[in-house]
Amino acid sequence: MKSLLSIERRSLTILIPCLLIFSVFAPALAQEEPYRLRTLVIDPGHGGKDPGALGRFSKEKDIVLSISLKLGKYIEENLKDVKVIYTRETDVFVELDKRAEIANKNKADLFLSIHANASRDIKAYGTETFAMGLHTNEKNLEVAMLENAVITLEDDYTSRYEGYDPTSVESFIIFNFMQNIHLDQSLDIASYVQDQFRTRAGRSDRGVKQAGFIVLWKTTMPSVLIETGFISNSQEEKYLNTEEGQDYIASAIFRAFRDYKQYMEGRSELARAQYNENKNNHIRFKVQVTASRVQIPLDGPVLSGLEHVEEFISNEMFKYAVGSAAEYESIVEYSKNLKERFPDAFIIAVKANEIIPVRDALKELNK
Repeated sequence: MKSLLSIERRSLTILIPCLLIFSVFAPALAQEEPYRLRTLVIDPGHGGKDPGALGRFSKEKDIVLSISLKLGKYIEENLKDVKVIYTRETDVFVELDKRAEIANKNKADLFLSIHANASRDIKAYGTETFAMGLHTNEKNLEVAMLENAVITLEDDYTSRYEGYDPTSVESFIIFNFMQNIHLDQSLDIASYVQDQFRTRAGRSDRGVKQAGFIVLWKTTMPSVLIETGFISNSQEEKYLNTEEGQDYIASAIFRAFRDYKQYMEGRSELARAQYNENKNNHIRFKVQVTASRVQIPLDGPVLSGLEHVEEFISNEMFKYAVGSAAEYESIVEYSKNLKERFPDAFIIAVKANEIIPVRDALKELNK
């Protein structure tokens, strides 16, 4: 086990820079439209011929289905802009890769897999939330192996899961090369869930963890696996089977989802505002090609075939400029190509969407 974990840690040092690249540049990919969390996939673990963990009198599959349906109802009643999709709504068996496929096909913004834990230590209790990642201790590995063992109930699982063997510790090495690029967001929602379990539901907080869960492996969005308590603990089993207990658990996850949604959308709005502010304050050089007391259609014949066409209003005149360059020398070269069509064209400077003297722009840039 020690040698396996040391291999995983070395792999982690290679993978982290890659993840940081994605986290740094991802916000710049969608500046035109603010991010909105529109689609949530709720995944009640196990089901059908797979009972999941077994308590003294109940089954994991029944508990998590009830909690999941309550969670979905809370979201549908309170967050009207969110579409909730379930991987199962009844006691049916759904393969692990099919669960991820449901989320991917529906272009989900978030995937929540709901489970109940079990341990050989009947005194173990509390909640924990996992993101896809490297299992750096035996306890995390044990949980992942327990949840992943369901694939043995599926047909031809060795080929469907690329040779993965749920009984082999060495098999988990494959996850070293399958890190989720949404790791940061997954850890964010996991933290929100654990905070709410502790403060809203009054549950023991076992923390945010990482491990190699197959159900999270193939999802293409932030994804977490939530362990709502230990069915192997007699007290927690009783709690998880009560209407009140399930309501508190579902309510806590709902509040975590709501807070995460607000955080992500707020961060997007802030990034967009900062982007627009920087864009507006940035000095640009353009070429004014014509002016008129009446508006000229930007897509009309006068301005056809020109790029970066903008309209400015000054002294009751409509002024039309084309091209865009951050450097004066670049716009000079560009302007030469316009002289034959627009002999009176000249260079202007623009800041905060206002025309400013070119000399002032050059002075500011040379400071």
